[in-house]
Amino acid sequence: MSALLAAQAVDLSSSNTTLVVVVGVIAVLAVLIAMVFRGQVLAANDGTENMKTIAAAVQEGASAFLNRQFRTLSIFAVVAFLLLFLLPAHSDGDNETVLKIFRSVFFLVGAGFSALIGYLGMWLATRANVRVAAAARDEGREPAMRVAFRTGGTVGMATVGLGLLGAALVVLLFKGDAPTVLEGFGFGAAMLAMFMRVGGGIFTKAADVGADLVGKVEQNIPEDDPRNAATIADNVGDNVGDCAGMAADLFESYAVMLVASLILGKAAFGEQGLIFPLIVPAIGALTAVIGVYLTRPRAGENGLRTINRAFYLSALISAVLCTVAAFVYLPSSFGDLTGATETIAAFDGDPRVIATVSVIIGIVLAAVILALTGYFTGTEDKPVQDVGKTSLTGAATVILSGISVGFESAVYTALVIAAAVYGAFLVGGTGVVALFAIALAGCGLLTTVGVIVAMDTFGPVSDNAQGIAEMSGDVDGEAAQILTELDAVGNTTKAITKGIAIATAVLAATALFGSYTDAIRASLAENYSKFEADSLVFNPGTLVGLIVGAAVVFMFSGLAINAVGRAAGAVVYEVRRQFRDIPGIMEGTGKPEYGKVVDICTRDSLRELATPGLLAITAPIAVGFGLGASALAGYLAGAIATGTLMAVFLANAGGAWDNAKKLVEDGNHGGKGSPAHEATVIGDTVGDPFKDTAGPAINPLIKVMNLVSVLIAPAVVGLSSIGNDSNTTLRIIIAVVAVAVLAAAVVVSKRRESVISDTPAEVNAAA
Repeated sequence: MSALLAAQAVDLSSSNTTLVVVVGVIAVLAVLIAMVFRGQVLAANDGTENMKTIAAAVQEGASAFLNRQFRTLSIFAVVAFLLLFLLPAHSDGDNETVLKIFRSVFFLVGAGFSALIGYLGMWLATRANVRVAAAARDEGREPAMRVAFRTGGTVGMATVGLGLLGAALVVLLFKGDAPTVLEGFGFGAAMLAMFMRVGGGIFTKAADVGADLVGKVEQNIPEDDPRNAATIADNVGDNVGDCAGMAADLFESYAVMLVASLILGKAAFGEQGLIFPLIVPAIGALTAVIGVYLTRPRAGENGLRTINRAFYLSALISAVLCTVAAFVYLPSSFGDLTGATETIAAFDGDPRVIATVSVIIGIVLAAVILALTGYFTGTEDKPVQDVGKTSLTGAATVILSGISVGFESAVYTALVIAAAVYGAFLVGGTGVVALFAIALAGCGLLTTVGVIVAMDTFGPVSDNAQGIAEMSGDVDGEAAQILTELDAVGNTTKAITKGIAIATAVLAATALFGSYTDAIRASLAENYSKFEADSLVFNPGTLVGLIVGAAVVFMFSGLAINAVGRAAGAVVYEVRRQFRDIPGIMEGTGKPEYGKVVDICTRDSLRELATPGLLAITAPIAVGFGLGASALAGYLAGAIATGTLMAVFLANAGGAWDNAKKLVEDGNHGGKGSPAHEATVIGDTVGDPFKDTAGPAINPLIKVMNLVSVLIAPAVVGLSSIGNDSNTTLRIIIAVVAVAVLAAAVVVSKRRESVISDTPAEVNAAA
């Protein structure tokens, strides 16, 4: 990234400084609107005493987990802060040391904002769930849906506000040097989000799988029956995984895309390239408010259709306003851009048209993925209905049909994303302008992120509301049916947001990949032509790098799913022990020990954090220093391509299995307690770590690996055979150390085992 800054020095005119201040004000207003939504949620009735008691247990467990997780992650943050300071930083002036300090400081700011977004999402969600249940019980469907969506709106507006505020503040303070400082901001947000995604995902799915296998399959009791010791942990997991984890994930998508667009914008459009990528998401902040307020269900209308309508309308408004902004702010020729180099100024094209079409491509991409993912995971469409029908022939056919849906949907989604990337590239024409066009497409997609986050948080809040209603026994009849419907809608909205998040990741990673090649170009200077020759596909090093990049995605996914399996095994045996050893549980006279299951999930999820994190950071280092810059380029290409397909496959297969289970529970194919229901429960438990642990974590994974690669690119070139033969020994030592650290982490992870014995001594030891 830093290499792009060498193109020209850029300061800010007074008018552009004013625009940045306006963007900052909009960011602050977005945060204030989030507080307004928060007040509206908390003003709602919080239900009966039974409901309050259950909600309080969920709040306590979620807060305890996140506090312990943040203490664990603080160690990684300190180490990354120090290592980031050691890497070189480009400056337009003579203040490299100052920029290195602030790059590390804003690494902590990015990580802090990501943590704050996650914590705020969890805190409000654990208080909104009981209010949604109470609203369904006392007022009906529309008030319940409004509370759930305003909860998501709170998190969405906070995400937009803090992301914009961080970027605007850096641009205002550092002007032309802002992209260098923003490297740290984006890296901090991405790294913390990845850890929160992995830790929260393992927690939530360990509890969910354990609860379902013992409660539904073995004891034949409802999903959220209070007699099941894993129910509180399951509800806690929804908040630390889906609310906190996904909120942090979407925030880092927002932050990293802003980083990529500002870096490329400066090189492509000069001074205006630093400002326009801020204007686009600022418009998105305004349209997100409109989208939240437009979410009002009509009589008899499916909740998903209501949410989709609000999304499409807000996206359309964003497209119109961004077009107006491009034609008002940008000049009609590259020669009129402030600070544009002679090469860029000679480019044949209209910056206004390039910017407008690129942004619209991103907005259209979000809308297409919404429709595509909704089709493959919605209960009203054929794919999920077909998966539901296969339950009549057993669990094996449910698994096969769900995998088929995941594979097929991944192909279509990947092709749509690829078409958007290539379309933006063609619009930009060539070179850095084409890369900036891809980044602007990502900015266009970001205009919808406020509504996207609201859609995502809607899912776990509705899920928790149904759980609290069932556990309390105070909600039945029509109110219970309302909550079941909202839960099914939430399953689909969660799948949709995962699809859009991975699209954002691909756009950001592609832009960062371009930044990597430009960093190599600047570092090699006259030797760049040799690098290009060495990077051709038939070069063994590049091909090996591509294979390794693809393999890392598989390894990462396998580690995450295996971690869920181990933790779920411990939960299964603990829940079985309580059913066996605590008198009166099935009769309702004995009280389960909920805290023990929460402790198991917390312990097992936190001890699994290190290995995926080390994999994301050390693998690019090992490839770059061990095999060279061209192999690292292949590594990034392999990781992006495989990560796209894998993430969509896992998310959509899991979503299809989950909603197929909902179809059966609604009375289809024999209903609850039937053999078909048991088959779909098994499918759902397989899909849980797919859609809520491994799949979503791939999104920040590929961005962390791209950011690490960009940061180490100058050092890789400096120690490579192309740049300096005398440093070969040091380069090999760095690669060997990285491989050794990664291998040790994987070996330690693989040696951990869940409890595979039903003897009381071993079960008690695990608990």
